[in-house]
Amino acid sequence: MKGVILSIDPDAQIVDLCHTISPQNLVEASWVLKNDYRYFRRGAVFCCVVDPGVGSQRRAIIVKTNNNIFVAPDNGLLTETLRDQTMVTIRQLPIPADASRTFHGRDVFAKAAARAHLGHFDELGDEIESIEALELYLDGREGLVVRIDRFGNIVTNLPPLDKNEYTVAIEGQTHTMRHHATYDAARADELFLITGSNNTLEISRQNASAATRLNLRPGQRITVS
Repeated sequence: MKGVILSIDPDAQIVDLCHTISPQNLVEASWVLKNDYRYFRRGAVFCCVVDPGVGSQRRAIIVKTNNNIFVAPDNGLLTETLRDQTMVTIRQLPIPADASRTFHGRDVFAKAAARAHLGHFDELGDEIESIEALELYLDGREGLVVRIDRFGNIVTNLPPLDKNEYTVAIEGQTHTMRHHATYDAARADELFLITGSNNTLEISRQNASAATRLNLRPGQRITVS
């Protein structure tokens, strides 16, 4: 994909946002993009490929907002990110007959991202009115596990309360966990809650993987009250 982008736009500056999304996990991809795109400059083009429907009839899209351009499969990956911005135009990208049915990232999305960066957005496809939606579930104190990071921290989309202790309910199991301000405040091997960098609660385990202990995955519902 980088080779394709640079063959079209040799001066492009390519930044890898994330390569650690769980395979096919749109919830996790949505969460990462929603929280991280805002740290890039205005006008940045995001090429987002988490695409379990590659090669099928799902559409490929490119979206221009008041701040950025996003290239992605039309599978809901962009829903939460676009909620924060004003959409200007959505276009459907054509799929070339010779595009690999297993690698639209290389043959469709990378090419579109490079051409958009060069100013050719309006040439990239026909305008469409709407795209597929994927909302990250949040109802009161029930939300989702939205990410497992490489340290095994279990990230939720639930905001913290001003509490020192919480009840955590996951698929019929209930745990009582303390909230600590820092990782080193916890006891060795303790499962605890911490407020993460996106101001939501995360389940952590000091110097070890909380995910390994609890065997959770992004997309599971969780209640923290």
